[in-house]
Amino acid sequence: MTFRSILLVLIGAGTLATAPAASAQQEDPDPFSMVLTGDSIITRRLSVYEEPEFLTMIELIRSADLAFTNLEMLFHDYEPFPMHESGGTYMRGDPCLAEELVWAGFDMVSRANNHTGDYGVMGQRLTREYVEAAGLVHAGTGEGLRQAREPRFLETAGGRVALVSVASTFPDHCRAGSTFGDNPSRPGLAPQRYSSTRIVTSEQMQALREAMIRMGSRVPSDESRLRAFGRRFEVGTEPGTRTEPHRGDLEENAASVRSGSLLADYTIVSIHAHESGQGRSVPADFVETFARAMIDSGADVVVGHGLHVLRGIEIYEGRPIFYSLGDFIFQNETLLRLPEENYAPYGLERDEATVAEFNLRRYRNDERGFPANREIWESVVAWLEWEGDRLTAVRLHPITLGFGLPRSQRGRPMFASGELARKILEDLAERSEPYGTSIRIRGDKGEVVLP
Repeated sequence: MTFRSILLVLIGAGTLATAPAASAQQEDPDPFSMVLTGDSIITRRLSVYEEPEFLTMIELIRSADLAFTNLEMLFHDYEPFPMHESGGTYMRGDPCLAEELVWAGFDMVSRANNHTGDYGVMGQRLTREYVEAAGLVHAGTGEGLRQAREPRFLETAGGRVALVSVASTFPDHCRAGSTFGDNPSRPGLAPQRYSSTRIVTSEQMQALREAMIRMGSRVPSDESRLRAFGRRFEVGTEPGTRTEPHRGDLEENAASVRSGSLLADYTIVSIHAHESGQGRSVPADFVETFARAMIDSGADVVVGHGLHVLRGIEIYEGRPIFYSLGDFIFQNETLLRLPEENYAPYGLERDEATVAEFNLRRYRNDERGFPANREIWESVVAWLEWEGDRLTAVRLHPITLGFGLPRSQRGRPMFASGELARKILEDLAERSEPYGTSIRIRGDKGEVVLP
């Protein structure tokens, strides 16, 4: 429930004695529009391009009251050193690129993701400085856990918007910490950790128990559960993995959402999660539990990203959950420099350690990995409309990031059309069906059928 709707309830109940009486016929509120996108890994300027499909997309973003993307990038001039562990490729872009996102129409960015700590605390702080200087509202990182979890706010003519940003996928060194006052708090990101339980058959459990006994380990009398080899096992009807959110993180993130929803007209929750269920396009169990809990705590929208593919859409209690909006900008192949830690796994010595050679080795001349996976380069821009606290429209604009183009060109989004647009929308419709969500496709656009 938004702050506006709570205020109306209080007035209607006579709690605010000094509030003026409501008129017999109130005017309908002006519509409020949001644009939501997935991951933005930006290493090149956007403002130099002129294709109609690109500029039309930019105009759509600019026309919204609010535009959001996940900033999966650090901005600095290589003042900080790279950490010993990263979220994959060490992400860094020229500081001027923060202004390119503003040029494109973006207002808010989430910053909690697996690349937050690639260049340590200094990298986080410099990124904050450049993002704020560009005028972007950001959430998900801070000088300590409390600050990283807190909602951040955007003022618009149509309403105040809160953003809470968390990540479940990250190297543990970049998780923000708390303090009792005797030590400084650890800067970092807002986490949403989780636990995993492997579901096995009775026969598999018996084999595990026997192996533990042979190793001289004690086993519990309960034959349906076992902790072994650093994992939890449980007997079930269908083998697989069950995940559950860390309760402490869930409660603290929910508290941030409640605070934000009482101080804003609309609240967005962002989660960066690589974890999957049965296949890349299916979120892990804990992500679904988390998303619904955030709606229950007052969020108006939950938007996921992380694994670079589209996942389904759920309308829960009248609020949309985008389990993943995939990629919006994916320019991870045109970084200026990479540290030794990226080159070493591919046997690249100093004289051959270049970004170009790294790409060739990593992707085997584009025959594997991201360049060979079409769905990495297909996504949607989501357009939402609200009337007060009522969701009235969710429109889906398919985009292509240039699958199959040279790496100097691919990674920049523009509207898709024709067969490709329909294919993207049909994929999303199929992935949304298990949540009871229907998507109506008309031409090159889709629209969620709202309850």
